[in-house]
Amino acid sequence: MDTDFITDTLHFSGELATQLAQYSVIKTYKVGDTILNENAYIRSIPIVVKGSIRVIRTEEDGREILLYYIKAGESCIMSFLGGMHNDTSKVKAEVEEDAEIWFLPVQKATLFIKEYPQWLDYIFRLYHKRFEELLEIINAIAFKKVDERLLALLQMKEALTGSKSIPITHEQLANELGTARVVVSRLLKQLEENGVVKLGRNKIILV
Repeated sequence: MDTDFITDTLHFSGELATQLAQYSVIKTYKVGDTILNENAYIRSIPIVVKGSIRVIRTEEDGREILLYYIKAGESCIMSFLGGMHNDTSKVKAEVEEDAEIWFLPVQKATLFIKEYPQWLDYIFRLYHKRFEELLEIINAIAFKKVDERLLALLQMKEALTGSKSIPITHEQLANELGTARVVVSRLLKQLEENGVVKLGRNKIILV
């Protein structure tokens, strides 16, 4: 168990750090792996140690839209709320980058709220961040053009991975934006003509 991660990244100390290390289960995942499906019951809360996860909402017609990313040091607040109330998941979580994840049993995560102010503060900070990110998604869908949302998504992925070369297909981008692949392909071609990106095979390079 990486105790440095608990103290340096999560900033937990004392008994909370000890309890988290004792009860968490470590698992590793590859890009594209699904760690949580919609309508599944939530038995444990994920805390990302390495890599990143994308959280997606899927409609009945199969369309998807990206809600937010979970990075190292963060957890999924929607998983926490669903698990605490014994409800099923309303989202799907997929691995964006190879990841190491700790899973804390829901019972312990709920108990920590009552016993450790550090944990409660961590949950509230996550809730605040996710709420702001979801507001940004609503604002983008309502007021921004698809080309603006596309470029913003590519820039977000660049910031997430630290690389200007983004391994992704037009279909995947379309799914995350909740639009059609043909629309994304046309907009990417325009961005390439304007010198903003270079298109490769299953990858996009930000210039």
